[in-house]
Amino acid sequence: MKVTQISAYGFQLTKFGLVNSYLVRESDDWTLIDTNLGGSENDILQAARSVGAKSIARILLTHAHVDHVGSTDQLILKLGAVHLAVGRREARMLPKPPDQDLSLDPDEPQCPMKGGFPGIESSPTHFLSGGELYGSLRCVATPGHTTGHMSYLDERDGTLYAGDAIGTLRGRTTVSGWAPWWFPVRATWHRPTALESVKALAELPVKTLAAGHGRLVENGAEGLREAVRAAEAKPVGGC
Repeated sequence: MKVTQISAYGFQLTKFGLVNSYLVRESDDWTLIDTNLGGSENDILQAARSVGAKSIARILLTHAHVDHVGSTDQLILKLGAVHLAVGRREARMLPKPPDQDLSLDPDEPQCPMKGGFPGIESSPTHFLSGGELYGSLRCVATPGHTTGHMSYLDERDGTLYAGDAIGTLRGRTTVSGWAPWWFPVRATWHRPTALESVKALAELPVKTLAAGHGRLVENGAEGLREAVRAAEAKPVGGC
């Protein structure tokens, strides 16, 4: 697992050159954003030790897709007393069947859910809302890739942990649903909603983009605006 330092507070953990998790230094301990693919728990813990993290107090999920929750249960077993937080809307998709709920609310675009939702055994200890400050991270509701997708802004250094609201493959920022043709994961629920979410992100004081897939990108706010312009120039259908 490759470790890349973002700032004094953040580190990117990359598996197979493609799937990212993130460690964020808090005033009291460390937060892990997303748990990567299944079987990544030992790699994540080794990476944490390499940057001086003696423990992880919080696991924070952007959304419930398989490559973002894959090692959650195993990490919780190894870490013991750890908080698990996820957006309130996304939490419905987090349990394993038959408790998993992939249904849509009447006021949501009626597009089928896409991507793998394997579910986890662990139960969240906290449900997040947009605008909330959780640890050092400002929670930003960014639906589109999934119905309850969340991004997290570290206001200390301007790093936006954007999950799959955007992609930064080969250093080019794209809105979810507008990924390059060669990218194997194209599982966005509703593209127009994803675009509106990125427009909102572009209004925030973002310096560095830290996406679920791809490189770190500096000049983050401008990168978001460029992604919006590119998406608007190449419209695609809703679902």
